[in-house]
Amino acid sequence: MAACLVHSGGSPWWLLTKHIQTRKLDELQEHSIVTTGYDKPYKMSFVVGGLFLNESMDVARLHDPSEQWDATLLRALDEGVTSLPKAASRRRALREIVNRISTLNDAELEFFVEMADRTDQQALLWLAVCREYRFVREFATEVVRERFLSLQLNLPLESFDTFFAAKAEWNDGLAGISPTTRSKLRQVLYRIMREAGVITQDSQIVAGHISPRLKALVEEYRPPDLLLFTGMHRQGGAA
Repeated sequence: MAACLVHSGGSPWWLLTKHIQTRKLDELQEHSIVTTGYDKPYKMSFVVGGLFLNESMDVARLHDPSEQWDATLLRALDEGVTSLPKAASRRRALREIVNRISTLNDAELEFFVEMADRTDQQALLWLAVCREYRFVREFATEVVRERFLSLQLNLPLESFDTFFAAKAEWNDGLAGISPTTRSKLRQVLYRIMREAGVITQDSQIVAGHISPRLKALVEEYRPPDLLLFTGMHRQGGAA
């Protein structure tokens, strides 16, 4: 039997590789990429998974408005909200879910749990993702929206690559992300957009459709956020 390749420290090479990959995910999640001259740093931890619609609904139902979100996270971990098999994966996913849905205000969160249909639930989670991750928000407004308005309804993978390269020119943190991780970020962002109904399975941009109730909630709380729903109109003009 061939001998297993072992690092000088005594661990098999495949175990070390897996550990390094996990550590990279943790670093993307726990450490923001610092920028200068902007109101919010780039945080790239959306790489841990997709939209998490069902899991987000479970966590939102679990949350008590009187408690801190950290307490909700702990209870979600204790009660095993997600079906992810590994504890480390479950912690990372739940942390991201909490970070996302905590960007919704009380009225939006109540609507998400009590009244929203699946389309509005997807829209609210897309909104939460864009609020939590500046990179995703800028991609949504500077690339997806602009292509829709110019009637370029396809969203090729190169759109992400060009956008990322332009941002990386001005940000050392983004510039330091490896090509492998960059490819994973692209894959996950496109997955999120498909699960949120922003694009189709063949990467065609879809006009945003949300209920009048959800539109009113967003417009009352933060009107510019309607720009995240492609083709949506708000008071004063088209989004």
